[in-house]
Amino acid sequence: MIFPLEELIEYNGNMYEITSAASRRSYQLSMIRDPEIEDNDGKVVSLAARQVFQKEVEFRLDHSAPEE
Repeated sequence: MIFPLEELIEYNGNMYEITSAASRRSYQLSMIRDPEIEDNDGKVVSLAARQVFQKEVEFRLDHSAPEE
């Protein structure tokens, strides 16, 4: 699978939010060594982006101030 460009073009939400979600999901997938990565020819970022755009995973940004 290639990066889901059509979904990216049609996305009307916050681009920073969706990019952050895909980036964090990529990290999660690589850390748990998800077997779906192999089914996706080892392309972790495109797998994560697909999961985010197709709402296979939920995400939200935490807007609270960091603790000091």
